Amino acid sequence: MKLAEIRERTIEELQEEIVSLRKKLFDLRLAKSMHKLEDTADIAKTKKEIAKIKTVIKEKEVK
Repeated sequence: MKLAEIRERTIEELQEEIVSLRKKLFDLRLAKSMHKLEDTADIAKTKKEIAKIKTVIKEKEVK
């Protein structure tokens, strides 16, 4: 998701997105531990996506 798309969403929508990304991250870590994860870069990408969304939430709270 691009930063412009993230900024268009409301805080509630962003928080829901964080919850779903955390579930995805958990599933990715579980797959990695069972040696079934094909692309381990997905873990880092998901973590970065969560960080982006958290940053936008903070920006919106400050405004």
